[in-house]
Amino acid sequence: MIRLAIATITITIAMGITIAMMDVAMVIVMRTATIMTIEATGAEPAVVSGDDCDARALFRLMTWLSPSYPVGAFAYSSGIEWAVEAGDIHDAQSLRDWLIFTLENGAGRNDAIIMAETYRAMRARDANLMSQAMEMALAFLSSRERHLETCAQGRAFHDITCAAWPYEGVELVESQRQRDIAYPVAVGAACAGHGIALLPSLHAFVHALCANWISAGVRLIPLGQTQSQHVLASMEDSIARIALAASRASLDDLQGAAFRADLASMKHETQYTRLFRS
Repeated sequence: MIRLAIATITITIAMGITIAMMDVAMVIVMRTATIMTIEATGAEPAVVSGDDCDARALFRLMTWLSPSYPVGAFAYSSGIEWAVEAGDIHDAQSLRDWLIFTLENGAGRNDAIIMAETYRAMRARDANLMSQAMEMALAFLSSRERHLETCAQGRAFHDITCAAWPYEGVELVESQRQRDIAYPVAVGAACAGHGIALLPSLHAFVHALCANWISAGVRLIPLGQTQSQHVLASMEDSIARIALAASRASLDDLQGAAFRADLASMKHETQYTRLFRS
């Protein structure tokens, strides 16, 4: 019986190793086939497959939406500076509440929808939808400073990305140069032009937007770095929910109910002392 048990265990282990080796071999075969295809045709595989980012797509999203990408995002607070002075935001919890509401009912949600529609316009090469997305992006800006914030970043993102990361179809955006380019439009066009899947693109965009808002709060309240990370961690579900909702929405779903945030942006224009441009 002992010998039989040992033999059974040995066979089981051998089968497991064999299956594992077969899996590894299959991966090697598939990778080799891909490399041979690239060498034979000169064409690289798609950046993504379905909704999963590969290394190149992840690299680009991390680069474009990093605080170090030179679009000047650090200079804008989206009205948070006035909200801190007015006392609406005074600690980590009040910052979180302000940002969650703005994300789900104001600029955050609308920017995500604009980005998604721009993405679809670029993929379909639909000049009419692109024009509508660009027009609505500007129409939903509640103040002069919001216009400055999104258009300055949008133009910088577009110009830098086209210079360092050129992509096909950019003429669809260039044909609308008589209009200012809002930041979500520029990001959506680049993600589509590089073949990065929509949902991870939206998730990265919304995450970067919220992280920049929190960074402003850290400097204005002020908050410690650990507290700021608690705020960002607590927004994880909201960010994912808005990204998913935006991926399924259209321009008809644009709306806004974050009136206090809109007023904060307007009030900031005449604020006596300011660290931020908005």
